[in-house]
Amino acid sequence: MCGIAGIFNFPAAENSPTGQQLTAMLTAIRYRGPDESGIYLGKKIGLGNVRLSIIGLSSGQQPISIRDKKYWIVYNGELFNYIEIKRDLEKLGIRFTTQTDTEVVLQAYAQWGPACLQQFVGQFAIAIWDKEKEELFLARDRVGIRPLFYTRSGNQFIFCSEIKGLFQIPTVRRAVNHKGLSQIFTFWTTITPETPFEDVFEVSPGHYMIVNEHSVRSQQYWNLSFPEPKDYSKKKIEEATEGLRDLFRDAVKIRLRADVEVAAYLSGGIDSSVTTAFIHEVEPGVLNTFSIGFKDKAFDETSFQLEAAKYFNTNHTAFSCTSEEIGKYFYDTIRHTEFPILRTAPTPMYMLSKKVREQNIKVVITGEGADEMLAGYNIFKEAKIRRFWARNPQSDIRPLLLKKLYPYLPMMKDAKTSVLKMFFGYKLGETDSPFYSHLLRWHNTSRIQNYFADPVLAGLDGYDPLDGISKSLAGNFSKWGDLAKSQYLESTIFMSGYLLSSQGDRMAMANSVEGRYPFLDHRVIEYAAQLPESFKLNSLNEKFILKK
Repeated sequence: MCGIAGIFNFPAAENSPTGQQLTAMLTAIRYRGPDESGIYLGKKIGLGNVRLSIIGLSSGQQPISIRDKKYWIVYNGELFNYIEIKRDLEKLGIRFTTQTDTEVVLQAYAQWGPACLQQFVGQFAIAIWDKEKEELFLARDRVGIRPLFYTRSGNQFIFCSEIKGLFQIPTVRRAVNHKGLSQIFTFWTTITPETPFEDVFEVSPGHYMIVNEHSVRSQQYWNLSFPEPKDYSKKKIEEATEGLRDLFRDAVKIRLRADVEVAAYLSGGIDSSVTTAFIHEVEPGVLNTFSIGFKDKAFDETSFQLEAAKYFNTNHTAFSCTSEEIGKYFYDTIRHTEFPILRTAPTPMYMLSKKVREQNIKVVITGEGADEMLAGYNIFKEAKIRRFWARNPQSDIRPLLLKKLYPYLPMMKDAKTSVLKMFFGYKLGETDSPFYSHLLRWHNTSRIQNYFADPVLAGLDGYDPLDGISKSLAGNFSKWGDLAKSQYLESTIFMSGYLLSSQGDRMAMANSVEGRYPFLDHRVIEYAAQLPESFKLNSLNEKFILKK
């Protein structure tokens, strides 16, 4: 895993990119790759990389070039099926000079162009320079596990793994994007490709970009999609369970490929426990696991973590954090998220990755993605109950079902029907809204905007963040089932923009640790999307097939 940066000069630019500029950008993100760094400078291009060496430890220095230095690459990520793709390329007569997945990515692009992305199983941010065409290719993995930001400043196109790297170039303007703030204080994140800063954008998940002197063009190569309910898989639950097991086993297996030790997070929940079980099945040796608990017993799950660690006989490291420690590290958290956040949850993840790195471990496998792909979140059940309630909105009994979702919240335990109706009844009858499952959450979050300063409100001029989402929905979204719509919104907005970023990549890479997510293997995602909704949310029984 690494950090990348680059500058492409359009013809009107007076000077070529300099080593000083690239060095400044890389220095700002050096924690993403503390092992090595490298820079390539050409007439119109500058590429840079800081490397966290995981595969091909002695031969993976970047930038890498092939075909008489026609193609150059800087790359942040892991191509988990690089061995299989390398074999295919070797059959075509291509010879490799390194043992890295980076060279496989570059050779695949040289052979197949952007179509190579369809063959990749991985998590990545890619930048490739075609010296002959004088063209820059940027690409990001399907669900946005690895970040990639860009801006255009004058006659320069500038990109970097993190926004702070862009700001090392003096001509890049620093200004808050008020519409971006409005989105964050509604959805918890901006709507891709927007960011909290004006004229700073992200390469959207599942997209690639072609940049040359004539244009800057973005193209989608993958999108999360669901069938219409009538077209769901006809497999019986037993057959579907076996299919998921086989796919997930392979997703875990290829994520164990590394030339360094791989550990796992073990939270004590079903997602991390299943992941740990499959790791043991694939590689029965001793596994290092890590977990974090809380001094505040209302949030602590240490007993479950220790029970799971004992069952799997792992070499387990557990520690607890206090509210005071969260406060201490919160400044670092914000520095690394680069986005405003609405809760302190990323800070314990920062502390957890710090503990992992102290044990000299660079790679951890985690259970992220299971809740989104297999319907584990309460928001999915909440939407189902609200739809049931909406059929008889005067009922005093149906709202009581909501109490079953949040037994751990003291205010819910003794809540009267009148309170439940007041809180959960927002736009109860608008069941035809494409955003029905999320309207309540977004409405409650958006109240923060009441505290915006007058100049910000004036600049927004009545802007409605929901308008931006309407334009980004998949073309056949309206034909999907209710749960599929909910999963799409949760995955493409909250998961991609917040969970995998502010709480994922940024907190791990801040301590030079790479996270790997077998539930987010696109083969697992696509398989889960085809399953009937009852296989995922069976009545109010979440992640039904995963429990099977």
